[in-house]
Amino acid sequence: MKMILKIMLPLLLVTSLSTSCATTVRVRPAESVVVTKLHRPTVIVHRNVRYYRSNGVWYVKQNRRYRAVSAPAGVRVTTLPRGYRVVKVRGVKYYKYNGVYYKRSGRNYIVVSV
Repeated sequence: MKMILKIMLPLLLVTSLSTSCATTVRVRPAESVVVTKLHRPTVIVHRNVRYYRSNGVWYVKQNRRYRAVSAPAGVRVTTLPRGYRVVKVRGVKYYKYNGVYYKRSGRNYIVVSV
């Protein structure tokens, strides 16, 4: 029994220490998340409502806090968030990031519902 322990204990230590998974996980806020600060937000006014976009997440300011909301359909933006993907839906080319679909319109991009 002591022999098995002498072999198994170092083996378990080595395997538990050597199995490092270097994965980066990005967490995006859910719809009901409220934050107090945003990192360099872009202010976009759409239908007389001020939206704040930070890291691809859309917010609306309430008092001194920002509540995460879904992207408003029809809003125009000049740049896509970093990390977007090009997808085709029924033969039409869209740009997707965090569940939000953008369609190119000239030099701008329009948020669309697909």
